[in-house]
Amino acid sequence: MASLPPTRFTLRKVLSRFRGSRRGSAAVEFALVAPIFFALLFAIIETALVFFAGQVLETVTQNSARAILTGQAQAQGGSVAACQTTPNVVAACDQTTFKTYVCSQIPALFDCSKLYVDVVSTSSFTTLSLASYGDSCNFNPVGVQYNPGNSSQVVVVRLFYQWPLFVTGLGYNIGCSSKRLLVATAAFKNEPF
Repeated sequence: MASLPPTRFTLRKVLSRFRGSRRGSAAVEFALVAPIFFALLFAIIETALVFFAGQVLETVTQNSARAILTGQAQAQGGSVAACQTTPNVVAACDQTTFKTYVCSQIPALFDCSKLYVDVVSTSSFTTLSLASYGDSCNFNPVGVQYNPGNSSQVVVVRLFYQWPLFVTGLGYNIGCSSKRLLVATAAFKNEPF
C-alpha cells in the first residue's frame, strides 16, 4: 500500500488556518474586555454610592440641626421633642443624647458607631472658628465638641463619617486607605427662644 505524501506545515499555512477559523473569537474578545468593563462598572457604582451617602448625610445634618435652631435641644423645661432622655424627665441635650437623636434619623446605610458629631457656637459669624480633624488619610475626631449655644447665637453642626470603599483594589481610589471621609455641615443662627 502506498503511503500518503507528508504534508508540510509551514508557518504561512498555520497562520492562514488560524485566521480563517472564527470559533471561540467571542470568548477571547470577552476575556480581553471583561476585566476593564467590570472594573469600570464597579467604579461607577461605588462613586454613585459615595455621592448618595453624602447626600443622605447632608439631609440628616439639616434635619438634626433644626432641633438646635429651634431651641429644642437646649430646652431646660417644657417639652423637648428632640432630646428627651427618659419619659417624664426632660433634660437638655448633651453630646450623647444629641448623637442618639441624629442616629435615629440615619437609615441602615450608616453604622452609627462610626459617626462623629461636632457642634460649635459663637456670638457672630466673624468670630467663628472651626477645628480641623484631618482628611480621609489623617482623620482624628479627638476633641469633637457639643456646644449648641443660646438664643440668637451662630451655630455650626458638622457630621463626620468614614465611608468604606471596596473597589480600591482595582486601581480606583477616591479616598485614602480604603475610606472616604464624608462631611456634612449646617451653619445657622439660632432662633430667639
